[in-house]
Amino acid sequence: MNKQQILKQVAESSMKAEPPQFEIGDTVDVHTKILEGDKERIQVFTGTVIARAGSGIEETFTVRRIVAGEGVERKFPIHSPRVDKVEVKRSSVVRRAKLYFLRDRVGKAVRLKERRR
Repeated sequence: MNKQQILKQVAESSMKAEPPQFEIGDTVDVHTKILEGDKERIQVFTGTVIARAGSGIEETFTVRRIVAGEGVERKFPIHSPRVDKVEVKRSSVVRRAKLYFLRDRVGKAVRLKERRR
């Protein structure tokens, strides 16, 4: 077996069987496992998905939210064992794959039109 096949096998073994289903523009709750000493707790990060990048085991998504008037972005690997679950709170109508333009917007201008289900 060559190096590529070994890497592929390792990647497939650590990928989630059912990765979370969400799209760009969705408002999501990302439940993350946090280790504090010998205790483990779940921390929730709520925000809008502004980007997805990569593929396979290296796929990540970026979530943005406003905290005390300051924009906070966090990147999460989709297949990370630390990411417990991703809950979709609401979906929005978007026409592009990356919503980086939201970084320049403030207040009500950040809102996206909700997608009806």
